Amino acid sequence: MKRILTLALVSILSTACFAQQHPGADEFAARAATEYNLDPEEVRLLLENARFKQSIVDAMTRPAEAKPWYQYRPIFVTDKRTKGGLKFWSENAELITQASEKFGVDPQVIVAIIGVETNYGGNTGGYRVLDALTTLSFYYPTTIRDRSDFFSKELMNFFVLGNEEGLPLEEVTGSYAGAMGLGQFMPSSYLEYAVDMDGDGRRDLWSSMPDIIGSVANYLHRHGWEPGQPVTYPAELSADADKSLFEKRDYKPATPVSELAAWALLPPSRSAPTRWPPSSASRKKTVIITLSPSRIFTSSRATIAVRSMPWRFSN
Repeated sequence: MKRILTLALVSILSTACFAQQHPGADEFAARAATEYNLDPEEVRLLLENARFKQSIVDAMTRPAEAKPWYQYRPIFVTDKRTKGGLKFWSENAELITQASEKFGVDPQVIVAIIGVETNYGGNTGGYRVLDALTTLSFYYPTTIRDRSDFFSKELMNFFVLGNEEGLPLEEVTGSYAGAMGLGQFMPSSYLEYAVDMDGDGRRDLWSSMPDIIGSVANYLHRHGWEPGQPVTYPAELSADADKSLFEKRDYKPATPVSELAAWALLPPSRSAPTRWPPSSASRKKTVIITLSPSRIFTSSRATIAVRSMPWRFSN
């Protein structure tokens, strides 16, 4: 009996030695209880088990390489990734068709998103999500725009998700920003858009291919994806256009389609009129990407095929 008690004491002391106190953790746990009806002691214990990771801070502050799309594309869009997409599509053809029909999302787009996010499941991230979100909630780097509130909300949603889905929160892994599964869903997106396509009562974005494919399709559907429409429209600049407008790399939707003429962006004379955005798209915002020094594309697709952009772009 004495030996058992000694071992138990050693275990408790070892756990205490590795416990980590984070600034604001007690207030966070109290808010989890009052606003989300979570057990504050469980939240507190999970936070004590979370580790600050300098590598996550370093990844968040690392300057992004600023390449225009036409230079980035050959690095990212490779034969290997394309063949991987065809293989993934072939192996999951029935599920992809079902999700496409149910949610009204083009099947190739579902496949492309999973390929873009995790190389069809080849890299879903090796960070503990608990560590990632705790680090970015309580130790967000001061040298860049403060997004600690965003990650604090995601950390709270992570605890809610664990409660709803029965996830082992100390074991879940993902990206350094806390994105999870083959579709790289943040906790808030997991809660809002993930679906139980296999009917087992859980939404599993790591090992249930029906749930994975269905959730990606539902995410796009809920953001207004319109199936069967052209992805991009070719365009050309008028002679007096301000070309500096098209050199910026902020690809967030900003300009209504109806105002494209004010940007001196015109339908190419060689294109049929039906290839230009229809009048029904006039109120949608557009993203303009330079595919090469002489090629510009624009579109008014609803949604986020590439990180919250309303249109995807292709050659």
